[in-house]
Amino acid sequence: MELTNLGFDEWFERHSAALLKPGRRIARVTAVDRGAFLVRNQDAETYAELAGRLRFAAQSAIDLPCVGDWVGVQYHMSGGPAIIHCVMPRKTCLRRKCPGKTADFQMIAANIDVALIVQACEYDFNMRRLDRYLVMANEGHIEPRIVMSKTDLISPAELEGIIAQIKSTGISTQVLALSNTTGFGLDSIRRILSPGKTYCLLGSSGVGKTTLINRLIGREVFDTKEVSGTGEGVHTTARRQLISLECGALLIDTPGMRELGLLGATAGVNEAFADFHELSLNCRFSDCTHTQEPDCAVLAAVESGNVSEERYHSYLKLRKEIAFHDLTYIEKRKKDKVFGRFIKSAKKQIEQ
Repeated sequence: MELTNLGFDEWFERHSAALLKPGRRIARVTAVDRGAFLVRNQDAETYAELAGRLRFAAQSAIDLPCVGDWVGVQYHMSGGPAIIHCVMPRKTCLRRKCPGKTADFQMIAANIDVALIVQACEYDFNMRRLDRYLVMANEGHIEPRIVMSKTDLISPAELEGIIAQIKSTGISTQVLALSNTTGFGLDSIRRILSPGKTYCLLGSSGVGKTTLINRLIGREVFDTKEVSGTGEGVHTTARRQLISLECGALLIDTPGMRELGLLGATAGVNEAFADFHELSLNCRFSDCTHTQEPDCAVLAAVESGNVSEERYHSYLKLRKEIAFHDLTYIEKRKKDKVFGRFIKSAKKQIEQ
């Protein structure tokens, strides 16, 4: 297998050449599990661990390898774990705010071309959650596609209603309908998968992401569990991993996420809500908050019915949340820098 089959292209070659020192080779991270790594090059897949310098130099989790990353690796002739010395620049990435009160980023995956956002038609469909996934994908410069799964649990008319509801909000992203049970829509999914491109499945637990991978592979490679009486699936995936499909496409499965906090995603909001951003250009004030200002084009669109109130409130909530988390993150970084200077000063005094 060539590196190009794993997604390595001219962009990565240009941005990695200066970082690749003698004795190290390019490999792609295919799995991360509690600090253990699997990496793959054109020859084989092997276990790997972080070099001490990389681990201790990392100021945040975003500085460490995640699934999909290209890394500089040193292999041992004895056959022991490879050593990851550096992480190559990322073309795209998926990240979220760390769960809980921690104001920092958590990496999900990197170097993805298309994010397949999966929601189950009957129990999981939620426009506000869909907005969050779209913001996350757009912020990471990843093309989103929406997959409505478990269509066998609703009528064709209900499916048309869901798709119409998505389109009516101004979302222009392609929507694909799917049933893993009947096979409906599988061919449509296969048609968008291109060799050498990397795709990522995003969605809540139990929406059928792992089952979809098994259907695309053509056999039961990954464990799934029976659905409940309501049609809701049971969480199975425990780690993020990159899979090579027979068609040549690469697919990353991710565990379902209960929390989907956003941090540093203002640009992602502007892209996911492009219609709001365009409207805001006609507001009287350049710093309009779109809540109470006179001659606000966004408020006028809501009042006239050209923009739904539900999507308007989702837009405001995401903007407010991101602004709060961004401010908290900046304050945390300032404290980290002050603490870092204190440690350096203390070390100097001890050495004297």
